[in-house]
Amino acid sequence: MSYLSNQALPSDVRACLSEPSQHLYRVAFNSAIQWYGEEAKAHRIAWNAVRNQTFSLNSAILS
Repeated sequence: MSYLSNQALPSDVRACLSEPSQHLYRVAFNSAIQWYGEEAKAHRIAWNAVRNQTFSLNSAILS
């Protein structure tokens, strides 16, 4: 099950992420679901992608 738009994401994802982060989540989820075929694993990978991007941005700002 791939998400075709950010509006199709689960409401808890949309509620706590900005629009750009939702896009990253959706792209990461769609890639992971195609690769692994496991929805729970794809959600974990998508959350990690958002977390890693946030960490990278925060590190760049603090440097």
